Amino acid sequence: MKNKIAIQGIKGSFHHQVALDYFDAAIAIHECMSFDSLVESVLKEDSKFAVMAIENSIAGSIIPNYALIDNNNLKIIGEYYLSVHHNFMTLKGQKLEDITEVHSHPMAILQCKEFFKKYSHIKLVEDKDTAETAKRIHDNNLKGIGAIASKTAAELYDLEILASEIQTINDNQTRFVIISTNQDESNKSLINKASLKFELEHKRGSLATVLNVMSDCKLSLTKIQSLPKIETPFQYSFFVDITFDDYKDYEKAKQLLEIMTTHFKVLGEYKNNNKNQEQ
Repeated sequence: MKNKIAIQGIKGSFHHQVALDYFDAAIAIHECMSFDSLVESVLKEDSKFAVMAIENSIAGSIIPNYALIDNNNLKIIGEYYLSVHHNFMTLKGQKLEDITEVHSHPMAILQCKEFFKKYSHIKLVEDKDTAETAKRIHDNNLKGIGAIASKTAAELYDLEILASEIQTINDNQTRFVIISTNQDESNKSLINKASLKFELEHKRGSLATVLNVMSDCKLSLTKIQSLPKIETPFQYSFFVDITFDDYKDYEKAKQLLEIMTTHFKVLGEYKNNNKNQEQ
């Protein structure tokens, strides 16, 4: 039986591409139009795993997704870095001067704003998903409307690419995490990265002390993100990613951090998939 993988968006989206690249071909795709429904699919066991975008090299962190993982006690069991290539597409036979609006996901629009500054007659409209917009243009024969999406979406939905590679920065990468309800602990020898969450007492030097412990235990900090605690104004939770060479160093650090911090939580332990962060 094929494993079902939940993705945000539909086939032809970047989430779909990651699912195909990360897992083998023997998967089934569960299309979800929001991250909330994606999480629900995993919690209800409609899907075994889910692919979730967590940060982009241009636009930064997708902060609500950290909270979704934490609040629902999901586990990060892997990660994937996708080089994002955006393309401007329309119904076949359309020209640039025919297009009055371009619809796409807010993140895609943000990553391509420089390109559209040259075309002041085109209005940028935020939409649910890159590929879903492309599909809707095809299904409804929408003239005068363009989409920002992948080449795969253009092929799937029979659209014409008017401009390729329109992202502002060519080295545009999005980090995706693979989430599940359970942590896979079958092969710890492959694990060299972890995602952690903790809170600290509001006193001077508390964060610096924690970072020093990580360094002393031979951990490399690759990401730190703070999120405000809604129930206690001006108090923050910290989400960090760390890499390490030896799992024993990580275990030692984890024991110390559990003592030094409050609400300490391991969000996931997995294999580092970022070539630029390899130790």
